[in-house]
Amino acid sequence: MTTWKRQTLAETLATVAAAHAREEALVIAGRRLTYAELRDNVREVALGLRALGINHGDHVAVCMGNSLEWVIFFYAAASIGAVTVPVNTRFKADEMQYCLKQADVKLLFIADRFLNIDFIGMLRGICPALDRALPDPALPLLANVVVLGRDVPSGAVGFADLLAKGAAFDERYLPEVHPDDVLLMQFTSGTTSYPKGVMLSHDNMLRNAAYVAARFHLRAKDRYYSARPFYHVAGTTLSLLAALTSAACLLSSPSFEPAEALMTMWSEECTHTSGNDTMFLMMMNHPDFGKYPLRLHHGWVSCGPEVSRNVVERMGMQGLCQAYGLSEASPNVCMSRYDDDLEKRIAGWAHILDDVEVRLVDPETHVVQPPGKTGEIQVRGWSVMKGYYKMPEQTAQAIDADGWLHTGDLGIMDHEGRLKFLTRIKDVFRVGGENVAPAEVEDVLHKHPKIKQAQVIGVPDPRLVEVPAAYVILRDGVTATPEELIAWCKARLANFRVPRYLKIVDSFETIGMTGSSKVQKNKLRAQALLDFGLEETKKI
Repeated sequence: MTTWKRQTLAETLATVAAAHAREEALVIAGRRLTYAELRDNVREVALGLRALGINHGDHVAVCMGNSLEWVIFFYAAASIGAVTVPVNTRFKADEMQYCLKQADVKLLFIADRFLNIDFIGMLRGICPALDRALPDPALPLLANVVVLGRDVPSGAVGFADLLAKGAAFDERYLPEVHPDDVLLMQFTSGTTSYPKGVMLSHDNMLRNAAYVAARFHLRAKDRYYSARPFYHVAGTTLSLLAALTSAACLLSSPSFEPAEALMTMWSEECTHTSGNDTMFLMMMNHPDFGKYPLRLHHGWVSCGPEVSRNVVERMGMQGLCQAYGLSEASPNVCMSRYDDDLEKRIAGWAHILDDVEVRLVDPETHVVQPPGKTGEIQVRGWSVMKGYYKMPEQTAQAIDADGWLHTGDLGIMDHEGRLKFLTRIKDVFRVGGENVAPAEVEDVLHKHPKIKQAQVIGVPDPRLVEVPAAYVILRDGVTATPEELIAWCKARLANFRVPRYLKIVDSFETIGMTGSSKVQKNKLRAQALLDFGLEETKKI
């Protein structure tokens, strides 16, 4: 069992920096910081934030790709008790405005450009006063914008100016911060409605990170590569804070590129990594995969069995651990133990985190299910969020009166207490009365020697209500027909699970992917209606 003393992020950083001052803490895009340098940089930015009037409990946002500055800002805000609001770099103007307004953001730290996106131009469209003096009527609480880069409007402050203001700020002691204070406001993906701001405390995230790091055997002097975006909890809790609580070195990239990821892991002699199906498939199917003999031995994945087995066999990650979680649970609920039975780990079984309660409940009857039966995963304990910001009704819907978080996910438990995530309840579709989980069909498609990546959704059918439809990307240099791939499935799946429709595509990017490299099923389904000439089934 992992032991954890309740503490704040600043206390954790101070302890690790004192014991591992000269060890590398971060390597991002070729730039490096030791733990002592990280600690000193964090204090400089914290004083700069105080000089701009940021106080304990204020909300500050950050919008840029993974970078040293992202981490320093996050840790600096935490050290003065401010709440960081990560902004997804894929947000459009309306989404960014909603996020900043809904979260009552007082200061925004933003890159002038990222991946050919002109963020300053986007922000000008939201806040015309950026070229004069803030605040703007559209965002009346946003008093300061700090820009990383050369394009600094007259109403904003450059990053160097922030540091200069901090150096001149006469404050010897930073505000007192407590473990139960909110550390992060994580906006959910919002596939069917506007996103909700999940409030996570220092204790939520740090304890989750420490427990997870122990599960996938991350220790001091290990080198952990993760390209998970920092605006996602897999990037903050399971990457940044997992490395911090372990005194390991985190290596990352501004955005995920498979060739760069492979080269970095090889050249930096990385011992650990993490990712989902899409990320690992992109790396293992890249033409340069064989050029970089990796030295991985541990890490965590959120993958189906076929992809997981390939990660073990082709990438050498014998200590592979499966992970399941959601933002509202800080985010991890369960993770395999690195020394558990390998076949169990590959199959997706994971142990619930220490001192967290999990039960499975039938979504229709609300009866708690015994081992071996599927049900909605419900979670209770220290990892559950403090709630959705300014959304009491939605919070009450998510967390019931007894403190159980209703995840909306289906799972199953074995008799030894392992939990296996099956699918999102909303992703399950019914074919003539039979439930079909997309992951079951996707795993069979991934076993086909010509298929690089597959995604499955349910689409309307006048007789069966819904039927499976699949989109696949082929491996380089091969050809196949939809009929051939459907025939493969017929030989391996029950009839109701066999895709009725199948389309071969070059990429999922134009259809819709999240910044964490997940295909957006709702957008894929909308595209399928167009591609296959379908109409929504009328509901009586």
